[in-house]
Formats: sequence, C-alpha cells, structure tokens
Amino acid sequence: MPLTDLSIRKLNPGPKFQRFFDGGGLYLEVSPAGGKHWRLKYRFGGKEKRLTFGPYPIVSLKEARIKRDDARKMLANGIDPGMAKQAEKVAAAGTFEAISREWLAKYSASWTAGHAERIQRRLERDVFPWLGHRPINQITPPELLSVLRRVEERGIIETAHRALANSGQIFRYAIATGRAERDISQDLRGAIPPVKKKHLASITRPDLIGPMLRAFDAYDGFFVTKCALRLAPLVFVRPGELRRGEWSEINLQTAEWRIPAERMKMRIEHIVPLSRQVLAILEDLRPLTGQGRYLFPSMRSKVRPMSDATVLNALRRLGYSKEEMTGHGFRSMASTLLNGQGWNRDWIERQLAHSESNSVRAAYNYAEYLPERRKMMQAWADYLDSLKQEA
Repeated sequence: MPLTDLSIRKLNPGPKFQRFFDGGGLYLEVSPAGGKHWRLKYRFGGKEKRLTFGPYPIVSLKEARIKRDDARKMLANGIDPGMAKQAEKVAAAGTFEAISREWLAKYSASWTAGHAERIQRRLERDVFPWLGHRPINQITPPELLSVLRRVEERGIIETAHRALANSGQIFRYAIATGRAERDISQDLRGAIPPVKKKHLASITRPDLIGPMLRAFDAYDGFFVTKCALRLAPLVFVRPGELRRGEWSEINLQTAEWRIPAERMKMRIEHIVPLSRQVLAILEDLRPLTGQGRYLFPSMRSKVRPMSDATVLNALRRLGYSKEEMTGHGFRSMASTLLNGQGWNRDWIERQLAHSESNSVRAAYNYAEYLPERRKMMQAWADYLDSLKQEA
C-alpha cells in the first residue's frame, strides 16, 4: 500500500531497521534512532542495487517519488542511476574522475555487472587518487605514466595495461564530447613491459583424469560444491558462467542450458547441450536448490551465487595444487582431448563460446552446429565415464 505523509509521521522506530515500501522499489527506511531515509531498490546488469535520496522530511514524499521516476527512466534508457549520481557528485565537470564516471554510467549497461565493477574498482584504486581531481585536458603523458608505474611496481603489470586501456577510452570519450583535444594514452605505447602470458593449469592426461573424477564423486564437503565439481568437466563453461548458473536457464525437457548474453564474455547467448550425465546431476541437485534462483547458491546466502573461490578451494582440499588444476582448466582439458579425438574444430570452438571474428555473424549463429554439438557433448560425457570407471 502506498505511503502517505500521515502514515509516515505515525511511524515509530523499533529495535531494528524497518522498511516501508511505497511502490516501484521506493521505500522509507526507519532506523532504531528514529531517522527516516528514502532509498530505491533496483536491478541493473542482473545485480540488485540501492540508491539513497535523502532524509524525510527534508526530501518530501512527493520529491522522493519524482526522484524514483527519474531513476526508472534512466534504467529504461540503459543507464545505472547509481553511477549517474556518483558522476554528479564530483565537484568539477571537467575533471578526469567526473568524465570517467560519466563514461562508466553511459557504457556500463552494455557490459556484464562484474566487468563494470572491475573497471570502476580499478579506476578508484589505481587512478583517481592521483589524477581524479585534475582537469582532463591538463593531464600530461608523464603524469599518467607515473600513475601506471605505481601499479607496475606492485608486480601486477596486466592491471597496469588495463588501467592504460581504460584511461585511453576515457580520453577518447572526452574528445568526442568536446572536453579534451587528444588521447595522451597513445604516447605511452611500449612504456609498460609486456605481460608474460601464463597458461592456466589443466590436467589433460587420461590416466590422471579418471582419478580426479572419482575424487569428485567421493567429495565429502558441501553437496552443492560437489555437484559443481562434477558438472564442471562435463559442460566446460567458464567458472563465472558455472557458478552464476540459474535454474530459469535450464530446460530439462529439451536438455539445454541457455546462458543469456549478458552473462557471457562475448555478450552472445550460449547454448550448452546437456548430456544424460549432466541431467542426472541436476536431478540430484534440484531438491536442494531448485526452489531458488541459482544452481549453486552460496553457503551463507541463497540469494547469492557461490563465490569464485569455492570450486578452487574444493580442488585444493582434494589435493590439487594451482600448478596442477584450476577452474578454467576444465576448458583446456576438453579442448585438448576433443581435438585429439578428431572432433570438428568448429564444433569445439562454438561449444567453448570462443570469440567469433564477425560479431554480427556470431550473434545470429549462437545455435550453430547444435545437433553436432549434442552428439559431441554426449560422447564427451560417456568418455569421461569410461575414464572414471577404469581401474
């Protein structure tokens, strides 16, 4: 039932924080001390967020509703109102931080929530403290390089390269909006040492895969984690795609898992044909988590997926070091062995959801080779069963 000024004035504080909803995500939060603050609950990029509008009665019920409606218009246009508010809070419109936040608010709608958070966190931690207050058109290449050197000195060269790339995107956005004349990041090409590529550890020897799969079946930890371990080698999706899997994406009748584009690295819907073995694991799991959102919820909260460290910790508990096996290692394992068995390389690459050089073609061909991939995925599951059963 919508709030009224009379009903708000009658609200009394309790021993805990109380929430009184008005509609459209808007609610009034009453603290034990009696303070009343307007907040908006909304979802952006698949993640639940909160926005504060201010205290009542300084912000009236009518004003709070106007702010709510404005925020929902932003959401309808693909803009995160929380990020937009952060941009407005920065004092000078021409500073590096202000333009960065404006850029984030504008483009984060087309990214995954995790990707947007990583970029924001990287800028807030490694760039804003030294350059955030500076007018963007006054920043020099040596100034930007000195900031990147700080990151490099911490031994995280890849992060320094990513910070440089993000800075270049921000400078180019400032040029396009008439607030900078050139992209100074281009002057720093070659100034940071190249990243040494590391191959993620993976077990690809058949005689070692069987014992590992048997260890997964015997895992005596949290049952949800055990199911994730057993499922990972059968579907070989990326670790983030696995742990954030939702029951709404699973169709047991058609034996398909359709991962939506916003959760995929390449931003294209991905279809995973489900073998009989995968369906059996899901049937075991469904009584425990099937009433909730996630296939693999966190042990602490069913409204959140398991953490990215859960499967890694389970591997370590089973005795597999980071030099032997990682969460990404199941993808390398499948790719190596399926190619070695002579399966069509295009089928394998499509099932791995690797990038397509033509993004338009990829968007229209997410179901490409689906009958062939069904056959391959069932044969792969049967092959893993044979390895597991070998003495």
